[in-house]
Amino acid sequence: MSLDARAPWWAFSLPRFRGGAAQILSLVLVALVVVFWLLLGDQLFSVGALQSMAFQLPELGILSLAMMVALLSGGLNLSIIATANLCALAMAWVLTTHASGAEGFMWVGWQAIAVLAGIAVGTIVGLINGFVIAYLGVSPILATLGTMTMCKGLSIGLTRGNVISGFPDPIVFLGNGTLMGVPVALLIFLALCAPMAVLLNKSAFGHKIYMIGSNERATRYSGVNTKRVVLGVYLLSSLLAVIAALVMMARFNSANATYGESYLLVTILAAVLGGVDPFGGFGKVGGLMMALIVLQVISSAFNLLNFSPFLTVAIWGALIIGVTALSVLLESLGWRRR
Repeated sequence: MSLDARAPWWAFSLPRFRGGAAQILSLVLVALVVVFWLLLGDQLFSVGALQSMAFQLPELGILSLAMMVALLSGGLNLSIIATANLCALAMAWVLTTHASGAEGFMWVGWQAIAVLAGIAVGTIVGLINGFVIAYLGVSPILATLGTMTMCKGLSIGLTRGNVISGFPDPIVFLGNGTLMGVPVALLIFLALCAPMAVLLNKSAFGHKIYMIGSNERATRYSGVNTKRVVLGVYLLSSLLAVIAALVMMARFNSANATYGESYLLVTILAAVLGGVDPFGGFGKVGGLMMALIVLQVISSAFNLLNFSPFLTVAIWGALIIGVTALSVLLESLGWRRR
């Protein structure tokens, strides 16, 4: 990295922000813990409160991973929530119409088929996004806005806006069960973070994603099939949305076309706050995880302080503006990765 010599003295300390997003957010988390401890005492950090946060974080975390992958490539996936809901409804339909009346091996088999149905739907949506963006050259914002609207329209049209509920115990366990006091959903999220970090940092596919996000044209001229990589990016993003759908429907024991709509803003915020460059090419899973923890602590503390949830959303929106503005400011000061 380099900074223009004309940049003010204070800018020389800022380039560490992205490279050490996890470290800086760790310091922010410590400061928040101290402040909220003084305000709330043991309320926020009791075993019950911590377990409650651990139940709430995974579905947002998995959706944030789905958003992060798209952002790293220099794109955006606005359809992750709608995709998750459509996949959840597909799985819910199979579970309630077939698994509920089955017994023995077929009872287990229909649950597996339900998950496969969700994966199939997510795969189709991901391929549509990837094909339209990579091969037709449509803007990621417009393409994913279109698939978001399509998925939501299908979800509402096929269910008439109704809730589908009542799933088998093994499915519900994924969202509400614990292993040695740790929520299963959190274990699923952590189990996803490790391979995602390896995929992005160690694999050829991951390196190509970063290269495309940094400079798509130069990457294409270097011999990389950028269209195929972008197709893979949006397919991976949608498959992560399928896992989030499974966790969400398991936690609520129901599926609906409108669940989790407020998460879309927060997934972008978590990614950018965690050090992901909103213009693509840079970001780490560790930074995203720390950002999610910070946001969850703030949300839970505000809830205990009886703050309006709308105020929390407003603060999150202001954070997006502030972090993005800081990114643009640093770029204008000559901060460029080499």
